[in-house]
Amino acid sequence: MRIVRDIGELELEGTVGLVPTMGALHDGHRALFRAARGENDVVVTSLFVNGAQFDDADDLAAYPRDEAQDAQIAAQEGVDVLFAPASSVVYPSGFGTWVEVDDTGAEGAARPGHFRAVATVCLKLFNIVRPQRAYFGQKDGQQVAVVERLVRDLDLDVEIRVVPTVRDSDGLALSSRNVHLSPDERTRALALPRALAAGAEAFAAGHDALAEARRAFNGSTPDYVEIVETERATLLAAALRIGSTRLIDNVLLKGELS
Repeated sequence: MRIVRDIGELELEGTVGLVPTMGALHDGHRALFRAARGENDVVVTSLFVNGAQFDDADDLAAYPRDEAQDAQIAAQEGVDVLFAPASSVVYPSGFGTWVEVDDTGAEGAARPGHFRAVATVCLKLFNIVRPQRAYFGQKDGQQVAVVERLVRDLDLDVEIRVVPTVRDSDGLALSSRNVHLSPDERTRALALPRALAAGAEAFAAGHDALAEARRAFNGSTPDYVEIVETERATLLAAALRIGSTRLIDNVLLKGELS
């Protein structure tokens, strides 16, 4: 596996699959790599902590970083190129062009400017790597919706592939933020997937998914519970703050992911 830091070093041949990441790789990312490996000649993953999408300096500072470990995981999964640019490469001096995205749902309202930065960095990565396919996880459902709209509205020649959420044995969706949970907080965090599962069950029975999910939080107060529409699927999504850690998750209600 090659580690590339400058745009000019990216010389790729054949069909290319891109997996954008901010590092702190886990089994959810492994699933993305495996999906990309099965469909492309070349697999590229980006490793870039996009400071522009953080609205809290402490949150950015606390984001886990271990390039050596990330590189080892990527290599194990057959990634061909790890693109790990410095911030000055992605946002050179004088940078001032941003992609503004309308209607980013409750997650966008909770994190002003977040999806502007996500859309901008994804557009840059698509232009730099020129992949035929790009891979995202279902867990970030609103991000998927934003990226799909980016591709549609700007006529980008890339196929967005969505891989189902990978969960631990207790049902909690894998996330780089899970490492910040204490054992007690981890137990309380399970209210999130359980409430979403209850909402999905209610939807399947013809009942109100939103109302049932809110009820099933059973004392915990979510930041929001909402319906998210992607190009091909309808998701029930929610966010829950446990201590200083904010978790997001969703479940599929209807349609298909990709």
